Amino acid sequence: MLPPPAEDENAKIDKAVVFFAALIVLAVVAWGLIAPDNFAGFAASALDFVVTDFGWVYIIAGSVFVFFILWVALSKFGNVRLGQDNERPEFNAASWIAMMFAAGMGIGLMFYGVAEPLNFYRSGVPGEATESIPVSFSTTLFHWTLHPWAIYAIVGLAIAYGTFRLGRKQLLSSAFIPLIGVRRAEGWLGKLIDVLSIFATVFGTAASLGLGALQIASGLDATGMVHSPGIGWLLLIIGVLGVCFLISAFSGVSKGVQYVSNFNMVAAAVLALFVLVVGPTVVIANTVPTAFGNYIQEFFGMAARTADSAPGMDEWLAGNTLFYWAWWISWSPFVGTFIARISRGRTVREFILVVMLVPTAVSVVWFAIFGGSAIHLEESGTDVFGDGTSEYMLFNLLHELPLGTLSSVIAMVLLATFFITSADSASTVMGTMSQNGKLIADRKITVLWGLLTALIAVVLLVSGGDDALNSLQSVTIIAASPFVVLICFLCLAIYKGLSQDPLFLDEKQKRAFSLRLARERRHQETEEARAERLRRRRERGGALVPKPKRPAKKKGNQAGSD
Repeated sequence: MLPPPAEDENAKIDKAVVFFAALIVLAVVAWGLIAPDNFAGFAASALDFVVTDFGWVYIIAGSVFVFFILWVALSKFGNVRLGQDNERPEFNAASWIAMMFAAGMGIGLMFYGVAEPLNFYRSGVPGEATESIPVSFSTTLFHWTLHPWAIYAIVGLAIAYGTFRLGRKQLLSSAFIPLIGVRRAEGWLGKLIDVLSIFATVFGTAASLGLGALQIASGLDATGMVHSPGIGWLLLIIGVLGVCFLISAFSGVSKGVQYVSNFNMVAAAVLALFVLVVGPTVVIANTVPTAFGNYIQEFFGMAARTADSAPGMDEWLAGNTLFYWAWWISWSPFVGTFIARISRGRTVREFILVVMLVPTAVSVVWFAIFGGSAIHLEESGTDVFGDGTSEYMLFNLLHELPLGTLSSVIAMVLLATFFITSADSASTVMGTMSQNGKLIADRKITVLWGLLTALIAVVLLVSGGDDALNSLQSVTIIAASPFVVLICFLCLAIYKGLSQDPLFLDEKQKRAFSLRLARERRHQETEEARAERLRRRRERGGALVPKPKRPAKKKGNQAGSD
């Protein structure tokens, strides 16, 4: 086993990866700004093609990822360590879980914490009853728990295993070495994989930034600070926050980002605790087991939904399940790389189970607090749903509670800080992908990707017009389409790599040797037992059946004969 190498401080920028990835992104930016209507029309047509003809690929792949990664965790591979055999974890359990909570969550939970359960409660799911709490929460958790974190765990495991166990570059292309070999991974095929990784990350992050801008604008309207903010305000929000995260990315001050991330966690916990205390506390407590129980009960039925499952299901899937699967896939290079960096020294089993179960538990509680409160108010006659605009629902809920304006301002600050940390972290990861896996990439490259991400968010909002949310969803699904195939092959690479791991092979040989010894021992014991039985049978037979004696001659007969 080779020890992981020290980081190559002289790693050069991969000009081919940067050039082609930036060229594709700039082409999309130019297209969206010059001909927004044409761009929106193409996005709608491409989305219809993907959903109608290949939606089943997303549906099947999402569930395959869940079962595959859980099987890896529970198999003999689970004992392999992401590092050297005797290496201890780099971070203690509390810090590790806290940092993991910050990854993959944030703007999404803020935006959909109320909107997701409430939309499914009011509008229902095709083929299911409307105003059904079990349907609402089971569908919400289906989108936000095991499936997304299974995707993150696959990418994170592949990168962590290759980097910390085998000493390879911290690149997604390096994770494919078991399948394509070193030469191809460092050649054009590996560069194509890295370009697709950057492309998916740019659009996934841009979707998050767009959602954050939409909800901040809604918060300004809900609090009365700005009346009916339009596209100009959205651009201003992205511009101001974009400057903040670009300054952060250029400064390279990781401590600042760490402090902001810690603030996000504390502020989010305070906001959730506030709603729990001043909201319908008992209802929220009852919602937790109800939500999780119905999710487990309906898991396979929800996993089998396709465009032909019910009338209107194709459109519903495009705006919900397929969008989420594509969003998680597009975020997987970023989140996977992040959780890989903080998981050195963990075993494969520990890594997978914690990555899968801890965020699932947090999501269940979060949706129970915000979604459960909103649905309870709706049932009591209070209008939280409004006109069905998702970005307003959080603020509609907060304004029905005490200190509504203050809590709304805190929510907007949270959205802004999540916006900054998400964009900054994603830009840093894309810089690493562009510079042969260097942990702290060239700041100019990091800023370049941050700028392009902000531009993509602007393009999606401008081209979408009044339907900006659907525009964000549509382009995210299209951009993530090639990457879903890569993750399928990544599963094969993980299996092949772990199958050749020295620790696994040693344990396999030990098990084979132990099995052979056990068989020989059983055979020897059987032979000895058989010999003992024969010996006892002979002894027992000799004692019970004496040898026959000759009959004695009678004297009378002898006399008579004489």
